[in-house]
Amino acid sequence: MSNRIPKPTKPMKERVFLVGVEIYQKPGFLTMNDSLAELTLLSETAGLEVVGELTQKLKHPHVETYIGPGKVEELKALAEDSLSQVVVIDDELSPRHQRELEKALGTNIRILDRTALILDIFAQHAKTSEGMLQVELAQCEYYLPRLTRQWTHLARQAGGGAGRTGSVGGVGLRGPGETQLEVDRRQIRNRISSLKKQIEKVRAHRERYRAKRKRARIPTVAMVGYTNAGKSTLLNRLAKADVHVANQLFATLDPTTRRVKLPGGYQALFTDTVGFIQKLPTTLVAAFQATLEEIAEADLLLQMVDISHPNALNQFESVQQTIDEIGAGHIPMITALNKIDRFKDQELIQKSLEDYPQAIAISGLNGSGLSDLLRLIHQELYEKYTSIDVHLPYKQGALISIFHEMGQVDFIKHGRGGVHMMGKIPGRFMAQFSPWLSNGINSSSIISTFEEETI
Repeated sequence: MSNRIPKPTKPMKERVFLVGVEIYQKPGFLTMNDSLAELTLLSETAGLEVVGELTQKLKHPHVETYIGPGKVEELKALAEDSLSQVVVIDDELSPRHQRELEKALGTNIRILDRTALILDIFAQHAKTSEGMLQVELAQCEYYLPRLTRQWTHLARQAGGGAGRTGSVGGVGLRGPGETQLEVDRRQIRNRISSLKKQIEKVRAHRERYRAKRKRARIPTVAMVGYTNAGKSTLLNRLAKADVHVANQLFATLDPTTRRVKLPGGYQALFTDTVGFIQKLPTTLVAAFQATLEEIAEADLLLQMVDISHPNALNQFESVQQTIDEIGAGHIPMITALNKIDRFKDQELIQKSLEDYPQAIAISGLNGSGLSDLLRLIHQELYEKYTSIDVHLPYKQGALISIFHEMGQVDFIKHGRGGVHMMGKIPGRFMAQFSPWLSNGINSSSIISTFEEETI
């Protein structure tokens, strides 16, 4: 008789069926087929096995089940034939849509939407206490309006293949009845309040850290881009860092800052931020506000674009929209077209440069074009001056000093509450002055009506 202990086997992946819906009144940056291809990558990143997909085009979502009744029946048959345990809808479902789909498909099939899937991936990849706090907050805010008395369903959704937290927001959800439902709602609301207080402490700590960096006058460069664009690979090469790199979506979740040497003996701090994606859940944007402020407070944005991706331009536009939404659209930006090592046709690369603002072709993997990129960053941070018109309160003495020391002052007028200044400053300081910019003011009329001092 053999005494050998059998080797443990890997757990079988849950089988998932994908559903894509094209809503005419809700256009996106990607086509339905491209969005489904992305959803496939998301599912695989979450540890699921995609076994099929179903599509439908609608003028607007069905009032009860999001997809039409006929498609619901077709989906039920396909999911049962393929032995699917999970159905993922390529959009964010309302609580009602999710409940009605669950009733229609039966208790053996779980319904997830794109938001729940992304939340699960974030939960798997969060390593630091800050990242875990932010992910848990997003999960709580997402699941709160979706609580029902179907406790067995919710436990599976929170602890199964997509959503492996074992509970929602650290609160065990069990026990039937209306009373238990209200208790759990109250517990989750309390947890949300606690998480927000903890994240506010993180936010205050980051603000103090940013203030310290500003006093040191070391400019910051926020690396932004679509998920899997190669930001971490580039940071590792530029800073000789050891940021985790993987060929998967959202491999990097927590921001990492490293010092990088620029031409002429100058330096800059590069921050690798979380990757963006089409239909980025609003709950994640809100929960990650403390992290996203690293982008909004940067002196320069370096947007990474995977130029080898067939939807590179659409991904670029999606990131641009998110940058505008978080209030960072005014910050100077350089576009790095990454992964040119995958191209043999150099003419195709040069042609691609024409489609992007202030773009340069690079390879973070083999280092091609990085010296030119660093020279361009140096010029943007230390040599390029931007015209500016600001009204600064006297309590912003540090900014007034920066204007005098680092910029060119063409006009200055001291008033009762502060000082009105016009001139030019290095582009890297624009983000710090942005709250006090004089919007919509005619500069020539100001100069003629105020007494100009001799500079």
